[in-house]
Amino acid sequence: MSFLKEIERRRTFGIISHPDAGKTTLTEKLLLFGGAIQEAGAVKNNKIKKGATSDFMEIERQRGISVATSVLAFIYKNKKINILDTPGHKDFAEDTFRTLTAVDSVIVVIDVAKGVEPQTEKLVEVCRMRKIPMLVFINKLDREGKDAFDLLDEVEQKLGLRVTPMSFPIGMGYDFKGIYNIWEKKLNLFSGDNKQNISKGVVFDDLANPKLDKIIGEKAAGTLREDIELITEVYPEFDRTEYLNGALQPVFFGSALNNFGVKELLDAFIEIAPSPQPKKAEERLVDSKEKELTGFVFKIHANMDPKHRDRLAFVKIVSGVFRRNSPYLHVRNGKKVKFSSPNAFFAEKKEIVEESFPGDIVGLHDTGNFKIGDTLTEGEILNFKGIPSFSPEHFRYVNNADPMKSKQLAKGLDQLMDEGVAQLFTLDMNGRKVVGTVGALQYEVIQYRLEHEYGAKCTYENLSVHKACWVEPKDIKNDEFKEFKRVKQRYLAKDKEGQLVFLADSEFTIQMTQSKYPSVKLHFTSEFKG
Repeated sequence: MSFLKEIERRRTFGIISHPDAGKTTLTEKLLLFGGAIQEAGAVKNNKIKKGATSDFMEIERQRGISVATSVLAFIYKNKKINILDTPGHKDFAEDTFRTLTAVDSVIVVIDVAKGVEPQTEKLVEVCRMRKIPMLVFINKLDREGKDAFDLLDEVEQKLGLRVTPMSFPIGMGYDFKGIYNIWEKKLNLFSGDNKQNISKGVVFDDLANPKLDKIIGEKAAGTLREDIELITEVYPEFDRTEYLNGALQPVFFGSALNNFGVKELLDAFIEIAPSPQPKKAEERLVDSKEKELTGFVFKIHANMDPKHRDRLAFVKIVSGVFRRNSPYLHVRNGKKVKFSSPNAFFAEKKEIVEESFPGDIVGLHDTGNFKIGDTLTEGEILNFKGIPSFSPEHFRYVNNADPMKSKQLAKGLDQLMDEGVAQLFTLDMNGRKVVGTVGALQYEVIQYRLEHEYGAKCTYENLSVHKACWVEPKDIKNDEFKEFKRVKQRYLAKDKEGQLVFLADSEFTIQMTQSKYPSVKLHFTSEFKG
């Protein structure tokens, strides 16, 4: 197959939502359609205690939440689909923001009963800023929930989207009879038992057909006709160009747990969603159809397989063909590197691939050379941007709970911080280690992984810090900077890159410091500095 055809058949997207909206279940059902798995693990069913396929870290299985983005791929109707399943929990938002730099489109999952939730608003805001094409899936229709039109209004108002329904429910909860697929003009009837089976749709070109009354009953048929008429009057017709420009969002309804409405979503998605898109580097715009290889690291995961202490850097291929054993330039290090066993993924199953195309995600075994945001090319100096690191919101001292294992603790902290799980600061005054995170739940994850993956134990001690501010002095030799360092020495630390950081205890302290030392600039984010 030609290079351009390979690009055309790829679809790389992320699934985003609030925790518990059914994102992981939807991911699993999509894999079921792709024949990538034979049976879906009942995610909520504690009797089976089988985690969802994409939740491969032990702590995720225990807590029933996704804490790391997993990468999954499958073939459906000759299209190569790459899914990035992101954590919904707000404590892991940073991982999700980074993942959004690697997708070409997004599916937003919304719970029919809860509607639009705060975490969804935040993530959609990022997609809107980046003009990422979005498709909305309203999930859990087999449960009692909000009225479909009210939900569409809520999506428009709260998320600032312009929607067009591509399917529409017939009833809801106990009265849920099925879905009319506006996109394919098909009626799909719901029976609560098709979790593993794929329901076939009845084609209805004309809703005026009296057969409809026989199939779903007069009352439901009458309501459906009115609803569809209202949709054609109120909502814009689907226009692919507008969708690709991020100006129009198609909406689908269904129940991922019951495998209902998922096929319609997938069929429409592979037709309308974009193939790999150009990506902006600091130096220029890189087109996916260029022959020279470019790619960037958007995620690092240590110990995907605890039996082998392996560390994988996830690289999104932006252009060209990535070939096994070919030398590529690691731009930040300025060195050529070769990879003998690049991996493609299916959750925890990995296989070695000979070549990968734009849109694909490749896992590269890494001994500590990669950082998030690193670029690989065939020689050109390029840097892909927009991978943010925010000032943490929580800060705690890390204490070694087992003095015999101090080496393991240092190594574990070092590697976990490279993954971007949290940020590590070392105090200038006494060398104590401080871990800063976006959410409190990350401390549990760090503690758990240090013990189970590195054999190290740690305890935490609270530390009253409001914000980490990266320090940029106008002149390191001037007296004002020396005075700043003398007065603030108790609150100064170095981050993992050796950058000077001021750990401020309040907003007031930051304001006072800025007015007292105007030549010392304070920054609240650090683009990953090399």
